[in-house]
Amino acid sequence: MCPECLLKATKEKIDAYVAEMTVEKALNNNIAKDLPPAKELIEGIDYYMENTNFVFTAWHHLRRGYCCRSGCRHCPYGFKKQTA
Repeated sequence: MCPECLLKATKEKIDAYVAEMTVEKALNNNIAKDLPPAKELIEGIDYYMENTNFVFTAWHHLRRGYCCRSGCRHCPYGFKKQTA
């Protein structure tokens, strides 16, 4: 499989996994956290660029395995940052 096809197939599998994710599953039955640590982040899978900012995907957060409680845009753990 060529690198582009592998990336596309991987992204499709990850997108399907994330689409079925609920807050409860993320907290109690998230198998992504048990994967070996990533050696590097992959643009389009772990993050995307918005202007000059890195925006982490739900997959990145699931793979990390916990909520950092920073109010991330794609937080699969249900944390919402309180605004004043």
